[in-house]
Amino acid sequence: MAGESVKESPEMSDHQSDTRPELPFNALPPMVVAIALVLGGIELVFQLGTLGLIGGADAVGWRIAAMEDYGFFDVIFEAMRAQGQWPLEHLLRFLSYAFIHYSFTHALMVLVFILALGKMVGETFGNLAVLVIFAVATVAGSLVYGLAVNTQVQLVGAYPAAYGFVGAYTFILWIGLGRMQESRIRAFTLIGFLMGLQLVFGLMFGGTPDWIADLSGFVAGFVTAALLVPGAFGRIVARLRAR
Repeated sequence: MAGESVKESPEMSDHQSDTRPELPFNALPPMVVAIALVLGGIELVFQLGTLGLIGGADAVGWRIAAMEDYGFFDVIFEAMRAQGQWPLEHLLRFLSYAFIHYSFTHALMVLVFILALGKMVGETFGNLAVLVIFAVATVAGSLVYGLAVNTQVQLVGAYPAAYGFVGAYTFILWIGLGRMQESRIRAFTLIGFLMGLQLVFGLMFGGTPDWIADLSGFVAGFVTAALLVPGAFGRIVARLRAR
């Protein structure tokens, strides 16, 4: 009858819930989404400021000011080492540089790496591991960069952290290939390809020492992932004692 309401059967309700489209972020570990939103949100603010949509005339210089305030500078690092003083505002640069990028394209490429590889890392090791690898790779990248080079070129951007996820992903492949009794060297194909690209672009357009931070982030991510495996630290200590 016209006045009667139509009730859904349990079968209809279940079928409709099964066919609902899944949001893209639903498939990603929450920590990966959080990191991407922070990095993307900061870049969005810079873009809106450059376009004059927020912040007024001063907003055009927000990116440069942020680079100066939060970027990692080797000269500052060397000054702290020489004076034996470690102000918190400059210690934060070991981590804060990752949240500032040179351009929209620079930030976009980082986000692609983090979203793609962070998904597997998060699903394998968990949310906390995603944050730990991001932080450790970021700090390792800036620390080795400061120790290895003497340069005026500042370090900004989350590429070392992204390479940290490459390192963790490589460790996952390394374990998997070992279990299948296949050559584990294949696990390093991706990092070899990426380093090769950096070499080619460096020869063509002139390179910067940023690759040192990226490679350091990769190593840090690989080692951190290895230590996150249950019982890994104990096995490493046992092997060292046996030598």
